[in-house]
Amino acid sequence: MPELPEVETTVRGLAGVLQDDVLTGVAVNRADLRRPFPPDLAQVLIGARVTGLSRRAKYGLIHTDRDATMIFHLGMSGRWRIDPTAIEKHDHLVLETGRGHVLALNDARRFGSVDLVDTPLLDQWPAFAALGPEPLGPGLTSAHLATAFKDRVAAIKLLLLDQRIVAGLGNIYVCEALHRAGIHPEREAGKVSRAALNRLVPQIRDVLEESIAAGGSTLRDYARPDGELGYFAKDWRVYGREGEPCACGGVVERVVQGGRSTFFCRKCQR
Repeated sequence: MPELPEVETTVRGLAGVLQDDVLTGVAVNRADLRRPFPPDLAQVLIGARVTGLSRRAKYGLIHTDRDATMIFHLGMSGRWRIDPTAIEKHDHLVLETGRGHVLALNDARRFGSVDLVDTPLLDQWPAFAALGPEPLGPGLTSAHLATAFKDRVAAIKLLLLDQRIVAGLGNIYVCEALHRAGIHPEREAGKVSRAALNRLVPQIRDVLEESIAAGGSTLRDYARPDGELGYFAKDWRVYGREGEPCACGGVVERVVQGGRSTFFCRKCQR
């Protein structure tokens, strides 16, 4: 599933062609993805000017001058194609702009979603209302994590994936950040020291920023809007490397936590 860096990369790619342009065409080529398309999507967006693009957690946001924001989630296999040579079977939403660009939301597995929300009410939208701070924003601090983890016996890996604690963190980048910070993923969150949390926060930011700079990590169908693949996977230190040597001389192991694979090194993560 595309994670935060992949969504951020997508939003930045879309901004290069959508910012300050007018939407002149909106074609919905099927009734639904994970849930139905908004029935008034075309009516609201056609003629609207795009005033900005942003990201919240793993959602991309396209803001317009009509105080309406289109929110998209890429699901398992979603991706935007910019100026495709032809519209394909799985291009379920197609946007046209005044400058002549065509943008197609392609989602073969249809686990993505598109919503339309009044811009002033974004923070109250149910999917956003309970989200924690953005990991790249000022709200993520060791003090915030210490408060969220206080007296919690759940594993730190599982709580970092809780979107109510930190918005947008996914499995790959939690594994990588915990490894860089030297924290065992099965440690009880309430017993992780403040010193360890002080190490963890900058490592979370670093691993996300490095992945964004590399265009994200390619998993299955993910590609950037320009069609290029993300290349951060080659820099994974533990994720997907079960049985391979760790830089510390240990061996990368895999366990299952909450139904997801966790990769770590027992020697350097305590």
